[in-house]
Amino acid sequence: MKLWFKKISVALITLMTLGMYIPPTYLDADAKEGNKDIFSSNEDVQDKDFVFSDIGEDNLSDDEDFSSLDSSEDYIQLFTDQAREQTFTKLGPRIADKVEDDFMMEVFPGMEEVISSILEDIDEEEFPFIEINEQKSSVNGEKIFNIYDKQSKEDVARFHVRRDLRPKEGYWFNFHYHLRDDNYEEHHDLGEIYWDKNTPPKWMS
Repeated sequence: MKLWFKKISVALITLMTLGMYIPPTYLDADAKEGNKDIFSSNEDVQDKDFVFSDIGEDNLSDDEDFSSLDSSEDYIQLFTDQAREQTFTKLGPRIADKVEDDFMMEVFPGMEEVISSILEDIDEEEFPFIEINEQKSSVNGEKIFNIYDKQSKEDVARFHVRRDLRPKEGYWFNFHYHLRDDNYEEHHDLGEIYWDKNTPPKWMS
């Protein structure tokens, strides 16, 4: 009798409590949030991969489009910088301090243009074989610098400066260059700068 009563009691209690327990809503919310985080993180990864792939493709195309232009501009800039430095070294501080502004306005733009023109006529593959010869200039001679071709072992161009004494005027500095194309015979003028009636100092002094 007692055993039968216990079985009935257990069955009644089970029926009475069935459906009364409801899991806390925050557990379901947390689960949904977790799923959202998973999906959003996956979407972020996909978006980032897409962005990175686009950036990589853009950079590659830019490099292909502008690599040759940047290379030629770099060489021209390098050569013109060296040309300016070599010219001031040739003139020396005593002369350069007085004529620097005139040189930069009257002569250097033409020198830049000539150097650019020379390099533009040379194939890009040959650029590494072209250099400015930085051997020391003569104290009394005209040489400033030469643009030298290491493959042919010839000067492509020779840049000079000459002191001219003109009656009743004084001394002028004549800047010019010679080209391999005409066997260095022609004087191609770059410009002139007036010094003074007094004799200028020696070069590089």
